Amino acid sequence: MDSDITAESRVEKPIPLYVPRDEQFEESKQNTFSAGRLKAVLHNIIPSLKATISADNHDFSGFSDIDILYKEGLLLKVGLQDEIWKNLPLPKVVTRIQESSEGLLKYDTPKILSKDKFAWLRDDEFARQAVSGVNPVSIESLKVFPPKSNLDPEIYGPQESAIKEEHILGHLNGLSLSQALEENKLFIVDYHDVYLPFLERINALDGRKAYATRTLFFLTPLGTLTPIAIELSLPPAGPNSRSKRVVTPPLDATGNWIWQLAKAHVCSNDAGVHQLVNHWLRTHASLEPFILAAHRHLSAMHPIFKLLDPHMRYTLEINALARQNLINADGVIESCFTPGRYCMEISAAAYKNSWRFDKEGLPADLIRRGMAVPDPTKPHGLRLLIEDYPYAQDGLLLWSAIENWVRTYVERYYPDSSLVCNDNELQEWYSESINVGHFDLRDADWWPKLETVDDLVSILTTIIWLASAQHAALNFGQYPYGGYVPNRPPLMRRLIPEENDPEYASFLADPQKYYLLALPSLLQATKFMAVVDNLSTHSPDEEYIGERQQPSIWSGDAEIVEAFYEFSAEIQQIEKEIDRRNADPSLRHRCGAGVLPYELLAPTSGPGVTCRGVPNSVSI
Repeated sequence: MDSDITAESRVEKPIPLYVPRDEQFEESKQNTFSAGRLKAVLHNIIPSLKATISADNHDFSGFSDIDILYKEGLLLKVGLQDEIWKNLPLPKVVTRIQESSEGLLKYDTPKILSKDKFAWLRDDEFARQAVSGVNPVSIESLKVFPPKSNLDPEIYGPQESAIKEEHILGHLNGLSLSQALEENKLFIVDYHDVYLPFLERINALDGRKAYATRTLFFLTPLGTLTPIAIELSLPPAGPNSRSKRVVTPPLDATGNWIWQLAKAHVCSNDAGVHQLVNHWLRTHASLEPFILAAHRHLSAMHPIFKLLDPHMRYTLEINALARQNLINADGVIESCFTPGRYCMEISAAAYKNSWRFDKEGLPADLIRRGMAVPDPTKPHGLRLLIEDYPYAQDGLLLWSAIENWVRTYVERYYPDSSLVCNDNELQEWYSESINVGHFDLRDADWWPKLETVDDLVSILTTIIWLASAQHAALNFGQYPYGGYVPNRPPLMRRLIPEENDPEYASFLADPQKYYLLALPSLLQATKFMAVVDNLSTHSPDEEYIGERQQPSIWSGDAEIVEAFYEFSAEIQQIEKEIDRRNADPSLRHRCGAGVLPYELLAPTSGPGVTCRGVPNSVSI
């Protein structure tokens, strides 16, 4: 980069961002990624052309139009293909595709449609995805009713939610509100404070309309979740403005369409927070300082470098590509997601206000969100408040296996804590990770100390968890769940009409048309689908948790090699246990008619978009 005291300018495409040679993709990964990138270019250029050529084809006129993308594909006009091939940056692969192309762009059917084409419409599926979908890390236990905001009431209006007891009382299965709270039956996905400070600017963008949402869920006697209220907030326009609206499960046809639109707005909020905060910030970005500092301060022969090495593979290169193609100004993420040009501001605000390394490990995160309470009588020392919480159930198995392996490894080289304190390379690595890599938060009092063997085990377990299982849970379901845009629209283009709005009459006359016009356009949808298809793909050279390339040379210590084989065997047992759980009819969040099994934390996978597999590192 060229830099001065006040500003930096990034190198622009086609010049690549610099990545050290030993961190670059190896040949097989490069070929796979090139093919994937080519696919993305094809999917981006052609829908653009399609939308430009046919003025009446900007919007979906019916759900069948979306189905056509999987069944028939998008047909190109004759003569356009030659122009496209000329503009592609990867000439070697072009001839191969040109020979096989029939002028059709066809998308794979997303997994969400594979068992039940209309599952996405149902409330139970909407709720199920909060604990076993692509973003199962936002749901929290509701401890105080009504929910409250932490934003400044002078700027953002009353802190108290507009959801009242009368909105939800009929949906609590006969319990009183105080009983439901006391018995831990109420849960919330709360995006109010994340979005509200940005809404005025987002809603001023062309073709973007959003609310700051809160969604309340009730835990039924069957152990499943059901949504019972959605609050939609807009910035207050004045002291007496009605900026908060509460929508509850429908009683009639009009209410049903309002409810479906409200759920779509929640999913749009969710898609943004998932991508910008939980996925990019909490796995990709937050790990990079630890990786850079490891290369700068740990010798390649250092035992901790050897332990971390497979969990750092390809991350610097994938982040460099993301900065140049995905999260850059006017890039794919800005064009596909609700916040538009404010995407990175939302990510930065989350880093400043809520990211804490000491809460990024799975047990600490579950306790922070009130989804679990410490209980020494339970496995892993935790009791889940929703027993059938697939992400947490399977995640705790992997967390425990990683922690046991890390402890065995660390104690082999650091039999007592004085060795940790006196290891200059190790201390320099951790110090630089915080003081340089996480500079803005370096003075926070919550950073774990690195003084004891337990400290080192905890820090390394958290890093390996984030690089492997946490990233896998948040990444590889993106196309299987989001490839069908109505299930998880990445942006919305219309607010929900009120009775006195001019649009209300057209909504009443043709609610399906209004709903489809509120979803992303054909161009936005196909572009988004191309991107998440790319992001959800395993490459053929993927190295999964419990695997090591060249196991004979990474450690010359027979005891450590033996311990690693035990770790691998435990990972294989975890996979069998996950398979068993997915076949258990009592676990309704992962088994039942038309219900997708939860396999995002199943350790192994073949190449492609499989909705399963836990690679060692953030490699896509």
